[in-house]
Amino acid sequence: MQKPKLLLLTSLSFLAYVLNAAKDERPNILFIFTDDHALNALSAYGGPLAKLAPTPHLDRIAKEGMLFRHCLVSNSICAPSRAVILTGKHSHLNGQRTNKDTFDGSQQTVSKLLQRAGYQTAIVGKWHLKSTPTGFHHFEVLKGQGQYYNPLLFTNGEMVKHTGYTTDIITDQALKWIDQRDQNKPFFLMAQHKAPHGRWEPALRHLKTFEDVQIPEPPTLFDDYSGRSEAPANHKMGIAEHIGPSRLMLRYSSKFTPEQYKIFDGHFRPLNEAMQKLDLKGKKLTRWNYQRYIKNYLRCVKAVDENIGRMLDYLDENGLSKNTVVIYSSDQGFWLGEHGWFDKRWMYEESLHTPLLVRWTGRTKPGSTNTDLVSNLDFAQTFLDIAGAPQPKDMQGRSLLPILHGKTPEDWRKTHYYHYYEAGGHGVPIHFGVTDGRYKLIRFPDEKLNTWEFFDLKVDPQEMKSRLNAPKYSKIIAGLKKELTRLRKHYQVED
Repeated sequence: MQKPKLLLLTSLSFLAYVLNAAKDERPNILFIFTDDHALNALSAYGGPLAKLAPTPHLDRIAKEGMLFRHCLVSNSICAPSRAVILTGKHSHLNGQRTNKDTFDGSQQTVSKLLQRAGYQTAIVGKWHLKSTPTGFHHFEVLKGQGQYYNPLLFTNGEMVKHTGYTTDIITDQALKWIDQRDQNKPFFLMAQHKAPHGRWEPALRHLKTFEDVQIPEPPTLFDDYSGRSEAPANHKMGIAEHIGPSRLMLRYSSKFTPEQYKIFDGHFRPLNEAMQKLDLKGKKLTRWNYQRYIKNYLRCVKAVDENIGRMLDYLDENGLSKNTVVIYSSDQGFWLGEHGWFDKRWMYEESLHTPLLVRWTGRTKPGSTNTDLVSNLDFAQTFLDIAGAPQPKDMQGRSLLPILHGKTPEDWRKTHYYHYYEAGGHGVPIHFGVTDGRYKLIRFPDEKLNTWEFFDLKVDPQEMKSRLNAPKYSKIIAGLKKELTRLRKHYQVED
């Protein structure tokens, strides 16, 4: 009588084993992230540099998925943006207000929540949050900002030295992890590049790219900042006077091997010596700085794009494309000479907007474009929604899943809140503000400034003139001030 009972238990145990071992068919999530990638340097966005921007593989994601025209960051600076994506909370709640803060890894993050939901989680590349990554089954992250050549990767608690170009190495290691993962479980991989963050050292194979090309200058390259408050005039991010020798390859930052140095220095040294003999001044020097800067920036973008192509090819070749959501974004926008600037931080358009491309085969319409106000604040909840995991109520964004399915909710946000906290960085003061996509109101609370700016982006897309005191905008400004108060209360911003 006991023997059949034993067989029954054995059969049930075997059935449970088979069910538990069955492949989890939930979609993989590949989040590819860069640092300081301006929309104007991504040809799918069709900006002034569209024909020159070397991004065919990024363009492929847009053609096969959805391009978001208005993805706005909540705080345009590297570490805070990364913390917002991990937590789904504004900077004042996740504790990462500035690059100087250290991320509290004990708090709730999307990677931890995806782990609990049964996902394999990994991050490879730039971390830039000072603390050790948490919530990842595997991590390989750059030490600090990292360098463009021969990076150190802090790998699961140990420092590992690599030789080669960092953009290539990050891709190598990311693909290696995908290849070695448990193929019965879905994965969440954050592949995060240093590029195209300064200081812009191109790959050896790209040193001569754009060599014989004159890059068009932005019309605001020689902006004098009149027509606005005192705030932008006090900047320290000018291509003319602040960009410095290391960002112009007059001095190098990476620790090269002798072979690398011979090729790299062999390219730049003769060009630098020729420029120094010219003894350029004024606008001529600004123009030379711009050409050197923008070409090296675009060369770094080209390496990123090539490596994204490698990742897309890997997904195709391994049968993963259909069930992997590919999401591309950057931590914020960047100035490519507009207003005479490099860097980010401001709530002005070039800094506020970041690229967002999403390919989800069979779910998101190929070649679609979205114009809603979305944000990096939404990314965490989007990841969770894709995974079918619960979205904590204390997260402050909204899942983009309905939009990816082509159905924007009727109650989708009509305004966006921005807050920059790192006073003095590149001469940028603390400021916060609100935009509805056309009108923008910015508050500079510093007692030395204590001022506002207001822009109508339809008539002034380059934000050359604040119309704060124009009578015809008085009702709109009053409405935006009221909305700003509402948003600060809604997001629990401290006064």
